[in-house]
Amino acid sequence: MGVLKKLAGDTVLYGMSSIVGRLLNWLLVIVHTRIFEQPRLLSDNSELYVYVVVLNVLYTFGMETAFFRFGTKKENQSEYFNLILTFILIFGSTLTTLFIVFASPIINALDYPGKERLVIWLAIIILVDAVCAIAFVKLRAQNKAKRFVKIKVASILINIGLNVFYLMFCNYIVQGLILPDWLRFAKFFYNPVIGPDYIIWANYVASAFTLLMLWKEFVGFRLVFNWEKLKVVLNYAYPLLIMGLAGSINLVADRMMFRSLLPENFYAGLSTKDAFGIYANVYKLSIFMTLVVQAYRYAADPFFFSKMGDKNSPSIIALSTKWFTIACIVLWLVVSLNLDLISLLLGPTYRSGIIVVPILLLANLFIGVYGNISIWYKLTDKTHFGTWITLAGMTITIVLNILLIPAYGYLGCAITFAISSFVMVVICYYYGQKNYPVPYELIKMVLYLVFAGALIYINSQWQFHSWKTGLPVHLLICFLFVGMIYWFEKAGFKQMKT
Repeated sequence: MGVLKKLAGDTVLYGMSSIVGRLLNWLLVIVHTRIFEQPRLLSDNSELYVYVVVLNVLYTFGMETAFFRFGTKKENQSEYFNLILTFILIFGSTLTTLFIVFASPIINALDYPGKERLVIWLAIIILVDAVCAIAFVKLRAQNKAKRFVKIKVASILINIGLNVFYLMFCNYIVQGLILPDWLRFAKFFYNPVIGPDYIIWANYVASAFTLLMLWKEFVGFRLVFNWEKLKVVLNYAYPLLIMGLAGSINLVADRMMFRSLLPENFYAGLSTKDAFGIYANVYKLSIFMTLVVQAYRYAADPFFFSKMGDKNSPSIIALSTKWFTIACIVLWLVVSLNLDLISLLLGPTYRSGIIVVPILLLANLFIGVYGNISIWYKLTDKTHFGTWITLAGMTITIVLNILLIPAYGYLGCAITFAISSFVMVVICYYYGQKNYPVPYELIKMVLYLVFAGALIYINSQWQFHSWKTGLPVHLLICFLFVGMIYWFEKAGFKQMKT
Protein backbone atom coordinates (compact mmCIF):
# COMPACT_ATOMS: atom_id res chain seq x y z
CA MET A 1 0.00 0.00 0.00
CA GLY A 2 1.30 3.42 -0.99
CA VAL A 3 0.39 5.08 2.31
CA LEU A 4 2.35 2.50 4.28
CA LYS A 5 5.35 2.97 2.00
CA LYS A 6 5.26 6.70 2.76
CA LEU A 7 4.99 6.02 6.50
CA ALA A 8 7.91 3.57 6.28
CA GLY A 9 9.96 6.10 4.29
CA ASP A 10 9.35 8.87 6.84
CA THR A 11 10.16 6.47 9.66
CA VAL A 12 13.54 5.69 8.03
CA LEU A 13 14.34 9.40 7.61
CA TYR A 14 13.46 10.31 11.18
CA GLY A 15 15.17 7.15 12.31
CA MET A 16 18.44 8.46 10.90
CA SER A 17 18.39 11.06 13.64
CA SER A 18 16.64 9.20 16.45
CA ILE A 19 18.12 5.73 15.95
CA VAL A 20 21.50 6.19 14.29
CA GLY A 21 22.22 9.53 15.97
CA ARG A 22 21.08 8.64 19.46
CA LEU A 23 22.62 5.20 19.20
CA LEU A 24 25.96 6.88 18.62
CA ASN A 25 25.24 9.11 21.60
CA TRP A 26 24.23 6.10 23.68
CA LEU A 27 27.53 4.40 22.90
CA LEU A 28 29.08 6.92 25.26
CA VAL A 29 27.99 4.49 27.96
CA ILE A 30 31.03 2.47 26.87
CA VAL A 31 33.24 5.46 27.69
CA HIS A 32 31.46 6.53 30.88
CA THR A 33 31.32 3.08 32.51
CA ARG A 34 35.01 2.50 31.87
CA ILE A 35 36.40 5.91 32.79
CA PHE A 36 34.27 6.09 35.94
CA GLU A 37 34.74 2.54 37.21
CA GLN A 38 33.02 3.23 40.53
CA PRO A 39 29.25 3.29 39.76
CA ARG A 40 28.59 5.88 42.48
CA LEU A 41 30.52 8.46 40.41
CA LEU A 42 27.77 8.39 37.77
CA SER A 43 24.97 8.31 40.33
CA ASP A 44 24.35 12.09 40.47
CA ASN A 45 24.27 12.45 36.67
CA SER A 46 21.95 9.49 36.27
CA GLU A 47 19.55 10.61 38.99
CA LEU A 48 19.34 14.20 37.78
CA TYR A 49 18.61 13.05 34.23
CA VAL A 50 15.73 10.97 35.62
CA TYR A 51 14.07 14.19 36.77
CA VAL A 52 14.90 15.83 33.44
CA VAL A 53 12.67 13.25 31.71
CA VAL A 54 9.68 14.49 33.72
CA LEU A 55 10.60 18.17 33.42
CA ASN A 56 10.94 17.94 29.64
CA VAL A 57 7.27 16.96 29.52
CA LEU A 58 6.30 19.79 31.85
CA TYR A 59 8.22 22.41 29.86
CA THR A 60 6.72 21.41 26.49
CA PHE A 61 3.23 21.25 28.08
CA GLY A 62 1.78 18.95 25.40
CA MET A 63 2.29 21.67 22.80
CA GLU A 64 4.00 19.42 20.26
CA THR A 65 0.81 17.42 19.66
CA ALA A 66 -1.27 20.59 20.01
CA PHE A 67 0.67 22.17 17.15
CA PHE A 68 -0.20 19.22 14.92
CA ARG A 69 -3.84 19.57 15.93
CA PHE A 70 -4.18 23.32 15.30
CA GLY A 71 -1.25 24.23 13.06
CA THR A 72 -1.27 21.45 10.49
CA LYS A 73 -2.87 23.63 7.81
CA LYS A 74 -0.32 25.85 6.10
CA GLU A 75 -2.34 29.01 6.62
CA ASN A 76 -2.43 28.43 10.39
CA GLN A 77 1.17 27.39 11.01
CA SER A 78 2.72 30.81 11.52
CA GLU A 79 -0.07 32.00 13.81
CA TYR A 80 0.00 28.95 16.07
CA PHE A 81 3.79 28.71 16.02
CA ASN A 82 3.99 32.25 17.42
CA LEU A 83 1.25 31.62 19.97
CA ILE A 84 2.63 28.31 21.23
CA LEU A 85 6.27 29.42 21.31
CA THR A 86 5.33 32.57 23.24
CA PHE A 87 3.64 30.43 25.87
CA ILE A 88 6.64 28.05 26.05
CA LEU A 89 9.07 30.95 26.49
CA ILE A 90 7.09 32.59 29.29
CA PHE A 91 6.23 29.38 31.11
CA GLY A 92 9.68 27.78 30.70
CA SER A 93 11.63 30.91 31.68
CA THR A 94 9.61 31.15 34.90
CA LEU A 95 10.36 27.54 35.83
CA THR A 96 14.06 27.83 34.96
CA THR A 97 14.41 30.96 37.10
CA LEU A 98 12.88 29.11 40.05
CA PHE A 99 15.24 26.15 39.63
CA ILE A 100 18.26 28.47 39.50
CA VAL A 101 17.16 30.37 42.61
CA PHE A 102 16.52 27.16 44.57
CA ALA A 103 19.46 25.15 43.21
CA SER A 104 21.06 24.67 46.64
CA PRO A 105 18.05 23.22 48.50
CA ILE A 106 17.24 21.01 45.50
CA ILE A 107 20.71 19.48 45.22
CA ASN A 108 20.99 19.06 49.01
CA ALA A 109 17.64 17.25 49.10
CA LEU A 110 19.02 14.80 46.54
CA ASP A 111 22.11 14.27 48.73
CA TYR A 112 24.66 15.65 46.26
CA PRO A 113 25.89 18.76 48.12
CA GLY A 114 28.08 21.23 46.24
CA LYS A 115 26.64 20.25 42.83
CA GLU A 116 24.43 23.32 42.34
CA ARG A 117 26.00 23.96 38.94
CA LEU A 118 24.40 20.77 37.63
CA VAL A 119 20.91 21.99 38.56
CA ILE A 120 21.58 25.35 36.90
CA TRP A 121 22.96 23.83 33.70
CA LEU A 122 20.09 21.35 33.44
CA ALA A 123 17.46 24.04 34.08
CA ILE A 124 18.82 26.03 31.13
CA ILE A 125 19.16 22.91 28.97
CA ILE A 126 15.52 21.95 29.52
CA LEU A 127 14.30 25.45 28.56
CA VAL A 128 16.41 25.52 25.41
CA ASP A 129 15.30 22.01 24.47
CA ALA A 130 11.63 22.97 24.92
CA VAL A 131 12.07 25.92 22.55
CA CYS A 132 13.89 23.67 20.07
CA ALA A 133 11.12 21.06 20.36
CA ILE A 134 8.56 23.51 18.95
CA ALA A 135 10.90 24.36 16.08
CA PHE A 136 11.41 20.66 15.38
CA VAL A 137 7.68 20.00 15.38
CA LYS A 138 7.30 22.81 12.84
CA LEU A 139 9.83 21.02 10.62
CA ARG A 140 7.86 17.80 10.97
CA ALA A 141 4.59 19.55 10.09
CA GLN A 142 6.24 21.01 6.99
CA ASN A 143 7.63 17.58 6.02
CA LYS A 144 11.21 18.88 6.19
CA ALA A 145 12.55 15.54 7.37
CA LYS A 146 16.04 16.03 5.92
CA ARG A 147 16.64 19.31 7.75
CA PHE A 148 15.22 17.73 10.91
CA VAL A 149 17.67 14.85 10.57
CA LYS A 150 20.70 17.04 9.83
CA ILE A 151 20.21 19.24 12.89
CA LYS A 152 19.43 16.34 15.23
CA VAL A 153 22.49 14.40 14.12
CA ALA A 154 24.73 17.49 14.27
CA SER A 155 23.60 18.14 17.85
CA ILE A 156 24.36 14.58 18.85
CA LEU A 157 27.77 14.64 17.21
CA ILE A 158 28.64 17.84 19.09
CA ASN A 159 27.67 16.16 22.35
CA ILE A 160 29.71 13.06 21.51
CA GLY A 161 32.69 15.14 20.41
CA LEU A 162 32.72 17.12 23.64
CA ASN A 163 32.46 13.95 25.75
CA VAL A 164 35.44 12.49 23.90
CA PHE A 165 37.36 15.77 24.19
CA TYR A 166 36.86 16.19 27.95
CA LEU A 167 36.67 12.60 29.25
CA MET A 168 39.18 10.92 26.97
CA PHE A 169 41.54 13.45 25.35
CA CYS A 170 41.94 15.93 28.23
CA ASN A 171 41.46 13.32 30.95
CA TYR A 172 44.13 11.00 29.52
CA ILE A 173 46.57 13.90 29.20
CA VAL A 174 45.97 14.95 32.82
CA GLN A 175 46.53 11.33 33.92
CA GLY A 176 49.82 11.33 32.04
CA LEU A 177 48.75 8.61 29.61
CA ILE A 178 49.26 10.59 26.40
CA LEU A 179 50.82 13.84 25.11
CA PRO A 180 52.65 15.08 28.23
CA ASP A 181 53.54 18.36 26.49
CA TRP A 182 49.83 19.23 26.31
CA LEU A 183 49.31 19.05 30.08
CA ARG A 184 48.83 22.80 30.56
CA PHE A 185 46.29 22.88 27.73
CA ALA A 186 44.35 19.93 29.14
CA LYS A 187 44.27 21.34 32.68
CA PHE A 188 42.77 24.57 31.34
CA PHE A 189 39.75 22.64 30.07
CA TYR A 190 39.51 19.68 32.41
CA ASN A 191 39.40 19.33 36.20
CA PRO A 192 39.47 15.63 37.21
CA VAL A 193 37.81 16.43 40.55
CA ILE A 194 34.53 17.18 38.77
CA GLY A 195 35.06 14.71 35.91
CA PRO A 196 31.49 13.30 35.63
CA ASP A 197 30.06 16.84 35.52
CA TYR A 198 31.46 17.30 32.02
CA ILE A 199 28.78 14.90 30.77
CA ILE A 200 26.11 17.49 31.58
CA TRP A 201 28.31 20.37 30.40
CA ALA A 202 28.66 18.70 26.99
CA ASN A 203 24.87 18.44 26.83
CA TYR A 204 24.61 22.15 27.74
CA VAL A 205 26.88 23.22 24.87
CA ALA A 206 25.18 20.86 22.37
CA SER A 207 21.74 22.26 23.25
CA ALA A 208 22.97 25.82 22.70
CA PHE A 209 24.34 24.91 19.27
CA THR A 210 21.06 23.16 18.39
CA LEU A 211 19.18 26.37 19.07
CA LEU A 212 21.57 28.27 16.81
CA MET A 213 21.18 25.71 14.02
CA LEU A 214 17.41 26.16 14.14
CA TRP A 215 17.59 29.93 13.58
CA LYS A 216 15.72 29.79 10.27
CA GLU A 217 12.64 28.38 12.00
CA PHE A 218 12.46 31.47 14.22
CA VAL A 219 12.65 34.01 11.39
CA GLY A 220 9.45 36.03 11.53
CA PHE A 221 8.62 34.94 15.06
CA ARG A 222 6.99 37.53 17.29
CA LEU A 223 5.61 37.38 20.80
CA VAL A 224 1.84 36.91 20.60
CA PHE A 225 -0.66 36.53 23.40
CA ASN A 226 -4.19 35.81 22.19
CA TRP A 227 -5.96 34.46 25.24
CA GLU A 228 -9.06 33.23 23.39
CA LYS A 229 -7.04 31.06 21.01
CA LEU A 230 -4.51 30.06 23.65
CA LYS A 231 -7.34 28.90 25.92
CA VAL A 232 -8.54 26.50 23.21
CA VAL A 233 -5.00 25.19 22.71
CA LEU A 234 -4.47 24.76 26.46
CA ASN A 235 -7.78 22.92 26.85
CA TYR A 236 -6.55 20.45 24.25
CA ALA A 237 -3.00 20.29 25.60
CA TYR A 238 -3.44 20.07 29.36
CA PRO A 239 -4.82 16.48 29.35
CA LEU A 240 -1.80 15.59 27.20
CA LEU A 241 0.42 17.32 29.76
CA ILE A 242 -1.08 15.36 32.65
CA MET A 243 -0.86 12.19 30.60
CA GLY A 244 2.73 12.99 29.63
CA LEU A 245 3.73 13.70 33.23
CA ALA A 246 2.10 10.51 34.44
CA GLY A 247 3.68 8.60 31.56
CA SER A 248 7.15 9.99 32.23
CA ILE A 249 6.81 9.26 35.95
CA ASN A 250 5.73 5.76 34.99
CA LEU A 251 8.94 5.43 32.96
CA VAL A 252 11.31 6.77 35.60
CA ALA A 253 9.57 6.10 38.93
CA ASP A 254 11.79 3.06 39.51
CA ARG A 255 14.91 5.21 39.40
CA MET A 256 13.28 8.00 41.39
CA MET A 257 12.39 5.58 44.18
CA PHE A 258 15.27 3.12 43.94
CA ARG A 259 17.76 4.65 46.37
CA SER A 260 15.17 5.35 49.05
CA LEU A 261 13.56 1.88 48.85
CA LEU A 262 16.61 -0.35 48.40
CA PRO A 263 17.88 -1.62 51.79
CA GLU A 264 21.52 -0.90 52.57
CA ASN A 265 23.83 -3.83 51.70
CA PHE A 266 21.08 -5.46 49.59
CA TYR A 267 23.84 -6.11 47.08
CA ALA A 268 26.99 -7.26 48.87
CA GLY A 269 29.76 -4.69 48.76
CA LEU A 270 27.63 -2.02 47.06
CA SER A 271 26.17 1.16 48.52
CA THR A 272 22.76 2.34 47.33
CA LYS A 273 24.53 4.93 45.14
CA ASP A 274 26.65 2.17 43.58
CA ALA A 275 23.57 0.01 42.99
CA PHE A 276 21.72 2.95 41.46
CA GLY A 277 24.66 3.73 39.19
CA ILE A 278 24.68 0.12 37.97
CA TYR A 279 20.93 -0.06 37.34
CA ALA A 280 20.77 3.35 35.66
CA ASN A 281 23.48 2.39 33.18
CA VAL A 282 22.20 -1.14 32.56
CA TYR A 283 18.79 0.42 31.92
CA LYS A 284 20.34 2.24 28.97
CA LEU A 285 20.61 -1.07 27.12
CA SER A 286 16.83 -0.92 26.66
CA ILE A 287 17.47 2.01 24.32
CA PHE A 288 17.48 -0.47 21.43
CA MET A 289 13.71 -0.68 21.77
CA THR A 290 13.16 2.92 22.82
CA LEU A 291 14.80 4.36 19.72
CA VAL A 292 12.74 2.25 17.33
CA VAL A 293 9.57 3.34 19.13
CA GLN A 294 10.56 7.00 19.03
CA ALA A 295 11.52 6.97 15.36
CA TYR A 296 8.19 5.40 14.46
CA ARG A 297 6.24 7.92 16.52
CA TYR A 298 8.00 10.86 14.82
CA ALA A 299 6.62 9.68 11.50
CA ALA A 300 3.33 8.16 12.67
CA ASP A 301 1.83 11.14 14.53
CA PRO A 302 1.72 13.60 11.60
CA PHE A 303 0.85 10.74 9.22
CA PHE A 304 -2.23 9.61 11.15
CA PHE A 305 -3.36 13.18 11.83
CA SER A 306 -3.22 13.83 8.09
CA LYS A 307 -5.62 10.88 7.62
CA MET A 308 -8.29 12.26 9.96
CA GLY A 309 -11.71 11.53 8.46
CA ASP A 310 -10.38 8.97 5.99
CA LYS A 311 -12.62 5.88 6.02
CA ASN A 312 -9.54 3.67 5.54
CA SER A 313 -7.80 5.01 8.66
CA PRO A 314 -8.74 2.08 10.96
CA SER A 315 -7.38 -0.54 8.55
CA ILE A 316 -4.19 1.51 8.03
CA ILE A 317 -3.71 1.81 11.81
CA ALA A 318 -4.28 -1.93 12.25
CA LEU A 319 -1.78 -2.88 9.54
CA SER A 320 0.89 -0.46 10.73
CA THR A 321 0.43 -1.64 14.34
CA LYS A 322 0.92 -5.26 13.33
CA TRP A 323 4.17 -4.66 11.47
CA PHE A 324 5.45 -2.27 14.11
CA THR A 325 4.78 -4.89 16.80
CA ILE A 326 6.44 -7.64 14.75
CA ALA A 327 9.54 -5.48 14.27
CA CYS A 328 9.72 -4.80 18.02
CA ILE A 329 9.28 -8.50 18.88
CA VAL A 330 12.14 -9.45 16.55
CA LEU A 331 14.33 -6.78 18.14
CA TRP A 332 13.41 -8.03 21.62
CA LEU A 333 14.42 -11.55 20.64
CA VAL A 334 17.70 -10.58 18.96
CA VAL A 335 18.93 -8.42 21.85
CA SER A 336 17.77 -10.76 24.62
CA LEU A 337 19.39 -13.83 23.06
CA ASN A 338 22.71 -12.04 22.69
CA LEU A 339 22.98 -10.38 26.11
CA ASP A 340 26.32 -12.05 26.81
CA LEU A 341 27.78 -10.19 23.83
CA ILE A 342 25.90 -6.91 24.35
CA SER A 343 26.88 -6.76 28.03
CA LEU A 344 30.49 -6.24 26.93
CA LEU A 345 29.49 -2.69 26.00
CA LEU A 346 29.37 -1.90 29.72
CA GLY A 347 32.35 -1.60 32.01
CA PRO A 348 32.97 -4.80 34.05
CA THR A 349 31.73 -3.28 37.32
CA TYR A 350 28.31 -2.53 35.79
CA ARG A 351 27.45 -5.93 34.28
CA SER A 352 25.91 -7.49 37.37
CA GLY A 353 22.53 -5.90 36.53
CA ILE A 354 22.32 -7.27 32.98
CA ILE A 355 19.62 -9.84 33.86
CA VAL A 356 16.91 -7.15 33.88
CA VAL A 357 17.43 -6.11 30.24
CA PRO A 358 15.00 -8.58 28.55
CA ILE A 359 12.22 -7.47 30.92
CA LEU A 360 13.01 -3.79 30.32
CA LEU A 361 12.94 -4.38 26.56
CA LEU A 362 9.55 -6.07 26.87
CA ALA A 363 8.23 -3.17 28.94
CA ASN A 364 9.38 -0.69 26.30
CA LEU A 365 7.79 -2.89 23.62
CA PHE A 366 4.47 -2.51 25.45
CA ILE A 367 5.04 1.24 25.68
CA GLY A 368 5.55 1.32 21.91
CA VAL A 369 2.36 -0.65 21.25
CA TYR A 370 0.46 1.62 23.64
CA GLY A 371 1.72 4.69 21.82
CA ASN A 372 0.53 3.21 18.55
CA ILE A 373 -2.96 2.14 19.58
CA SER A 374 -3.50 5.31 21.64
CA ILE A 375 -3.86 7.31 18.43
CA TRP A 376 -7.63 6.74 18.67
CA TYR A 377 -8.17 9.23 21.50
CA LYS A 378 -6.00 11.85 19.79
CA LEU A 379 -7.93 11.56 16.54
CA THR A 380 -11.28 11.77 18.36
CA ASP A 381 -10.20 14.62 20.69
CA LYS A 382 -10.85 12.37 23.70
CA THR A 383 -7.44 12.91 25.23
CA HIS A 384 -8.87 12.60 28.75
CA PHE A 385 -8.90 8.82 28.20
CA GLY A 386 -5.14 8.93 27.79
CA THR A 387 -4.84 10.89 31.02
CA TRP A 388 -6.77 8.33 33.07
CA ILE A 389 -5.05 5.34 31.47
CA THR A 390 -1.61 6.79 32.13
CA LEU A 391 -2.53 7.74 35.69
CA ALA A 392 -3.61 4.13 36.22
CA GLY A 393 -0.24 2.94 34.92
CA MET A 394 1.60 5.42 37.16
CA THR A 395 -0.35 4.23 40.22
CA ILE A 396 0.49 0.60 39.49
CA THR A 397 4.15 1.54 39.00
CA ILE A 398 4.41 3.38 42.31
CA VAL A 399 2.62 0.69 44.32
CA LEU A 400 4.56 -2.23 42.81
CA ASN A 401 7.90 -0.43 43.17
CA ILE A 402 7.20 0.08 46.86
CA LEU A 403 6.45 -3.64 47.19
CA LEU A 404 9.07 -5.15 44.89
CA ILE A 405 12.22 -2.99 45.10
CA PRO A 406 12.95 -3.87 48.78
CA ALA A 407 12.45 -7.57 47.96
CA TYR A 408 13.99 -7.93 44.49
CA GLY A 409 16.11 -4.85 43.83
CA TYR A 410 16.78 -4.25 40.12
CA LEU A 411 14.51 -7.14 39.13
CA GLY A 412 11.60 -5.60 41.03
CA CYS A 413 11.99 -2.38 39.03
CA ALA A 414 11.93 -4.21 35.71
CA ILE A 415 8.95 -6.43 36.59
CA THR A 416 7.00 -3.40 37.78
CA PHE A 417 7.67 -1.49 34.55
CA ALA A 418 6.55 -4.45 32.41
CA ILE A 419 3.33 -5.04 34.36
CA SER A 420 2.25 -1.39 34.38
CA SER A 421 3.00 -1.01 30.65
CA PHE A 422 1.02 -4.15 29.81
CA VAL A 423 -1.98 -3.00 31.85
CA MET A 424 -1.97 0.33 29.99
CA VAL A 425 -2.03 -1.50 26.65
CA VAL A 426 -4.98 -3.65 27.74
CA ILE A 427 -7.03 -0.71 29.03
CA CYS A 428 -6.28 1.42 25.96
CA TYR A 429 -7.24 -1.41 23.61
CA TYR A 430 -10.51 -2.04 25.47
CA TYR A 431 -11.73 1.56 25.38
CA GLY A 432 -10.30 2.15 21.92
CA GLN A 433 -12.40 -0.62 20.45
CA LYS A 434 -15.50 0.92 22.01
CA ASN A 435 -14.85 4.47 20.78
CA TYR A 436 -12.82 3.99 17.56
CA PRO A 437 -12.91 0.35 16.42
CA VAL A 438 -9.74 -0.82 14.67
CA PRO A 439 -9.44 -4.34 13.14
CA TYR A 440 -6.20 -5.34 14.88
CA GLU A 441 -4.80 -8.82 14.19
CA LEU A 442 -4.59 -9.39 17.93
CA ILE A 443 -4.23 -13.18 18.00
CA LYS A 444 -1.26 -13.19 15.62
CA MET A 445 0.57 -10.45 17.53
CA VAL A 446 0.03 -12.20 20.87
CA LEU A 447 1.22 -15.57 19.50
CA TYR A 448 4.40 -14.03 18.07
CA LEU A 449 5.04 -12.31 21.41
CA VAL A 450 4.48 -15.46 23.48
CA PHE A 451 6.65 -17.60 21.20
CA ALA A 452 9.51 -15.08 21.33
CA GLY A 453 9.18 -14.90 25.11
CA ALA A 454 9.40 -18.71 25.35
CA LEU A 455 12.58 -18.72 23.26
CA ILE A 456 14.13 -16.03 25.48
CA TYR A 457 13.25 -17.94 28.65
CA ILE A 458 14.62 -21.24 27.32
CA ASN A 459 17.84 -19.50 26.28
CA SER A 460 18.24 -17.99 29.77
CA GLN A 461 18.28 -21.54 31.19
CA TRP A 462 20.87 -22.76 28.68
CA GLN A 463 24.26 -21.14 29.17
CA PHE A 464 27.14 -21.23 26.66
CA HIS A 465 30.78 -21.07 27.70
CA SER A 466 31.26 -17.81 25.78
CA TRP A 467 29.41 -15.47 23.46
CA LYS A 468 31.50 -16.78 20.55
CA THR A 469 30.01 -20.25 20.82
CA GLY A 470 26.52 -18.96 21.57
CA LEU A 471 26.30 -16.34 18.82
CA PRO A 472 25.83 -18.74 15.84
CA VAL A 473 23.07 -20.60 17.69
CA HIS A 474 21.34 -17.38 18.71
CA LEU A 475 21.48 -15.99 15.18
CA LEU A 476 20.07 -19.24 13.79
CA ILE A 477 17.16 -19.04 16.22
CA CYS A 478 16.50 -15.43 15.20
CA PHE A 479 16.59 -16.29 11.48
CA LEU A 480 14.19 -19.19 12.00
CA PHE A 481 11.83 -16.93 13.97
CA VAL A 482 11.86 -14.32 11.21
CA GLY A 483 11.36 -17.07 8.64
CA MET A 484 8.33 -18.32 10.56
CA ILE A 485 6.84 -14.83 10.53
CA TYR A 486 7.49 -14.50 6.81
CA TRP A 487 5.76 -17.83 6.20
CA PHE A 488 2.61 -16.69 8.02
CA GLU A 489 2.69 -13.18 6.59
CA LYS A 490 3.50 -13.86 2.92
CA ALA A 491 0.20 -12.37 1.79
CA GLY A 492 0.90 -9.22 3.82
CA PHE A 493 4.31 -8.81 2.22
CA LYS A 494 2.79 -9.07 -1.24
CA GLN A 495 0.14 -6.50 -0.29
CA MET A 496 2.78 -4.02 0.91
CA LYS A 497 4.69 -4.33 -2.38
CA THR A 498 1.64 -3.43 -4.46
